[in-house]
Amino acid sequence: MIRDRLSVYRARVRRELTAAFEEEHTPREIAASFAIGIFVTAMPTGGLGIGLFFVLVYYYDWISKTAIFSSVIVLNPIVKPLVYVASFQVGALLVGTEPVVLFEHSLLNYAATAVQLVLLGNVLIALALAAVGYVLVLHLTRAHRRSQHVDEQFSPHAVLLAMRHRWRK
Repeated sequence: MIRDRLSVYRARVRRELTAAFEEEHTPREIAASFAIGIFVTAMPTGGLGIGLFFVLVYYYDWISKTAIFSSVIVLNPIVKPLVYVASFQVGALLVGTEPVVLFEHSLLNYAATAVQLVLLGNVLIALALAAVGYVLVLHLTRAHRRSQHVDEQFSPHAVLLAMRHRWRK
């Protein structure tokens, strides 16, 4: 059952990214769009990130709609809690776990500290995920387009045209 769900999920991610690779955008634009999407999706926006995607797509023509929205599929609700746990751990590693803000109630101190640790760690993890996503999608887009170009060169139609051209010489 889990294997079937993962297979469906993997096929959906592959389908969305392949659609992004085939758009009229440059590989850098596709990679940047995906990286922006990963950064915004990794942040604790509470769903407001998707609204920001619509604003960005509306105002910037260079943003690939498919690439930016495919980031939501990659950082889905199953993966996102892992990002938050890692964010807390990164924040605690960098700052420590001592309460930073002092309130009258110790519960408020711990809650404020936890929020600060998660936010700090989340920004760092979101930046790292965006950088890795940019490099990965840039490489995949270029590789996909190279393979498409090679396929076009060796398609039956292209081979017939090349043979026809040679015979005319």
